[in-house]
Amino acid sequence: MRKDALLDAAEAVLFEQGTQALTLSAVADRAGVSKGGLLYHFPTKEALVTALVKRVIGEFDELIDSFDDGSPTGYSRAYVQATFEILTGEARAHRRWSAITAAATDPELAAPLNEAMARWHGRAREGDPDPLTGAVVRLAAEGLWEVVGHAPGLYDAEQFDALRRRLLELLEH
Repeated sequence: MRKDALLDAAEAVLFEQGTQALTLSAVADRAGVSKGGLLYHFPTKEALVTALVKRVIGEFDELIDSFDDGSPTGYSRAYVQATFEILTGEARAHRRWSAITAAATDPELAAPLNEAMARWHGRAREGDPDPLTGAVVRLAAEGLWEVVGHAPGLYDAEQFDALRRRLLELLEH
């Protein structure tokens, strides 16, 4: 079985049953493999959570890169677009982030996510006419993400679109 399928099974267990249910046996059962088959790829629960965190960070990096046009405000614009893609795009994406973040409560397991946050929010684009506004916009997008994690039905598609447009407009001034 491919590692991605095992990670998908772990995400499903996390989302559907919570962090307390994330055991190697539960993941193996969900994936339809023996526990030994899972242990071949992920010898510990910590290794599994580390792989989950690494995968979502990589996917978000790729999403940001896909939207970044290289302009002075391009990174902040890309961050906003990537965030809204996670929040309003494929429904599974936001669930995954919430579940994986919850699973990575141990400081050692959360370290890669903390490093990614520092990189995403500490990045300044040379030539950005207003780096402070870029930081504020990225933080606002991050805050929206946090709120939606706790209240998923708070905003409808029209409200999300208006929020996205407004954040992007702030980068134009």
